Amino acid sequence: MPPQTLLCDNVSALLAIRPDCIIEAAGHRAVASHGEEILRAGTSLYLLSVGSLADKGLRVALLQAARRADSQIIIPAGALAGFDGLRTMECASLRSVKYTSAKPPTAWLETPAAKQYDLETLVQRTTLFQGSAGDAARLFPQNANLAAAVALAGIGFERTVVELIADPSISGNVGTLEAASDSTALSLTVSSSPSSNPKTSANVGPSVIAALRNSTATLRFT
Repeated sequence: MPPQTLLCDNVSALLAIRPDCIIEAAGHRAVASHGEEILRAGTSLYLLSVGSLADKGLRVALLQAARRADSQIIIPAGALAGFDGLRTMECASLRSVKYTSAKPPTAWLETPAAKQYDLETLVQRTTLFQGSAGDAARLFPQNANLAAAVALAGIGFERTVVELIADPSISGNVGTLEAASDSTALSLTVSSSPSSNPKTSANVGPSVIAALRNSTATLRFT
């Protein structure tokens, strides 16, 4: 570990050194417990547990804290792409959005799906959930953060359709985004290897680095 590295075991000690930003990778409870404190301190928050924002009360509180302190909530692209196109279409009569997430069956262990299916012996592609992004984010907090990000970039938690799939024929994570406006259709698929945690893509870390680089670049992509 580099000698200039500072280890903090609580958020107050971390905020005392006045960081420009904090990267959250601790889960929904951590966002609920510490998000407002971080944003009120004027520190921008890179949010990986995006599904926490499905809770409207928490979402409103975090947004108010950020506005008052002139801080920002930043959502990296994670294991998906196309958020730029989705935001553009949202400004031009975006009508429908569907996000499909397919992962190996074992990636859905310790989720509500494990109570309905024997995931370790599943032999065919199976839809585990189909419904709103809000319900997906609440029921599958470790697996459906991208569903929440898609909802926030597009037409909201209740109108965004989400399908979650266990597929024994794949070894990684496959996300598909489909959207339509009056003038444009968007369809894209991103396949990525899992990280050491099968619920999460290996692309998540690099997406944070890309977001950090973009925040200080002279030439930026939005």
